[in-house]
Amino acid sequence: MLNPKLKLNPKLFNPDAEQAPIRKGFGKGLLRAGEENPQVVALCADLTESTHMNLFAEKFPERFVEMGVAEQDLATVSSGMSAMGKIPFCSSYAMFSPGRNWEQIRTTIAYNDRKVVLVGSHAGVSVGPDGGTHQALEDMAIMRTMPNMDVVSPCDALEAERATLALAKTKRPAYLRLAREKTPIITTEETPYKHGKAEIYWMPDIGLAQVGIIATGALVHRALLAAKELEGKGIKTKVLNLAVVKPIDAEEIIALAKETKAIVTVEEHQIMGGMGSAVSEVLSQNYPVPMEFVGVQDKFGQSGKPDELIEHYGMGVSHIVSSAEKVLKRKATY
Repeated sequence: MLNPKLKLNPKLFNPDAEQAPIRKGFGKGLLRAGEENPQVVALCADLTESTHMNLFAEKFPERFVEMGVAEQDLATVSSGMSAMGKIPFCSSYAMFSPGRNWEQIRTTIAYNDRKVVLVGSHAGVSVGPDGGTHQALEDMAIMRTMPNMDVVSPCDALEAERATLALAKTKRPAYLRLAREKTPIITTEETPYKHGKAEIYWMPDIGLAQVGIIATGALVHRALLAAKELEGKGIKTKVLNLAVVKPIDAEEIIALAKETKAIVTVEEHQIMGGMGSAVSEVLSQNYPVPMEFVGVQDKFGQSGKPDELIEHYGMGVSHIVSSAEKVLKRKATY
């Protein structure tokens, strides 16, 4: 069942559930952050409407800078503005920022510990027909290994809005990862949000869970659909939404592993170096259990419809279900 304490959307399992692009939540959150704090500024690399930064730009034109197709400058100018006391949010497609300007981010932002929020939109294969060159599948890996850098991957538009507001108030540099496609609304206006705290979204009606599913970003919804299907098969699960990949909520992950003794991670990203790797690092040092990883298996993306690509790369509901069943069998002989 859905965790009643979190007041999640009861209609999220319906075929006609309300949907919205996660990036749209960022746009609303940035506008609200700008209204609350005059030090918040925004910079974009010629993708203002695509990243939904246009809401901020229209209301605060004097606090918005259009950098053009110059992602390296996007990072360095943001760092300079941070040094002068501003709180810059800079956005582009994830393939271009942090994909193209990683060294500038590392040297001018992270190395100097400058408060900049880097917004990577259109991440994952769900970019669809844009193809493999535009499908960022390595971005969490390259950003979470960077000292001083936080990594955030919200599950829906409402959580993206709250995460954006929270990031405007933190002290560290951060990477905010956003999906392009519309995704079902999982949370509600009443859902509590504590930045950095992983939350159990699905749990058994009674008793302990047999498998823990840890998901991040747009695939949290599919993880919940898989949990519901597994329940129908008599398999009890818990689904943990890990919106903040770094700094990771090790306490909640270890608690889930101790209860279930079996973990499946789900992400729209390469399985190497991503959220699943971060979870395995925590558990290998604290409470090792059998694990299965749902994500892209060391391949580039390609052009196609978003849902087709999710299935083709093994990240659909059926793949999550089969991974849970597989890890259960491994658990029995562990």
